[in-house]
Amino acid sequence: MSTQETRVVRIHAPGGPEQLVIDSLSVGDPGPGQVRIRHHAIGLNFIDVYQRSGLYPFPMPLSLGMEGAGVIEAVGEGVTHLKAGDRAAYAANPPGSYCDVRVMPAMNVCQLPEAIDFETGAAMMLKGLTAQYLLKHCRPVDGLEPGDFVLFHAAAGGVGLIACQWAKALGLQLIGTAGSDEKCKLALENGASHAINYRTEDFAARVKEITNGQGVKVVYDSVGKDTFDKSLDCLRPFGLMASFGNASGPVAPFAPGILGPKGSLYVTRQTLFSHITSRERTQAMADDLFAMVEGNQVKIHIDQRFPLTEVRKAHESLEARATTGCTILLP
Repeated sequence: MSTQETRVVRIHAPGGPEQLVIDSLSVGDPGPGQVRIRHHAIGLNFIDVYQRSGLYPFPMPLSLGMEGAGVIEAVGEGVTHLKAGDRAAYAANPPGSYCDVRVMPAMNVCQLPEAIDFETGAAMMLKGLTAQYLLKHCRPVDGLEPGDFVLFHAAAGGVGLIACQWAKALGLQLIGTAGSDEKCKLALENGASHAINYRTEDFAARVKEITNGQGVKVVYDSVGKDTFDKSLDCLRPFGLMASFGNASGPVAPFAPGILGPKGSLYVTRQTLFSHITSRERTQAMADDLFAMVEGNQVKIHIDQRFPLTEVRKAHESLEARATTGCTILLP
């Protein structure tokens, strides 16, 4: 049994960015179904903030981070899709990617194609797989056809910029919302058909205008509390409200009865981890993402880089909505 020391960012109690501390822990060999990976880059996501704040409760102390890329150092018994020396990337439970090296379940770890660098790999897995399942597996009852309108909130964020490009490749007319004119411009440059600054415009009224009063087939919403109610008013009959995050806070309880008069709407709360419950499914989704990136149909924008030691600053920037595209931590 070999062990080595690693730096790992943990919280010992839920709260603000000040709770983030760098501890030193020992890492051993991988057990059955596990790998040991040395990170070259680590992804930062809003789910990390939800876990840190206590919105998503975990036992303490908690190691944070759901996404990373690096080199496999060792594989445990039964792991056949990876070997020592492989370049790899993942989005996976349990949390713990904010570190130099870790032992983790191999199921959601994928070989990273040579054409994709570590920083891109770390930035794209959780956000890219999220965009993949939303556009490919989380569709309205009538399906999605080229030319259909969809509404995507936070369109200049990490998931949003990937979704803008992917939607364009699928022939969809994506209407993006963002909190500034600069962010709206970014969404348009990445394939959004229309962009709405929700701070200066009523997005529900603009959506009705853009769609000639028809509404959209689906709303993809990671903002939560601030956008949910109005988003329902953007949907056409039998439209789908797909909630997949709560950057502004969780959605308040509501009476299902309101969905009838609004057009017999559908509502779903999605999470990536329901979609990657098997090795085969994870790989198929990752292959789809890799193909889009290698084919230059989707470009991964890394707009912020922080050393692992500045993780508090990284969290502060994300929560202040001061970031665009993807943010990575460098060990």
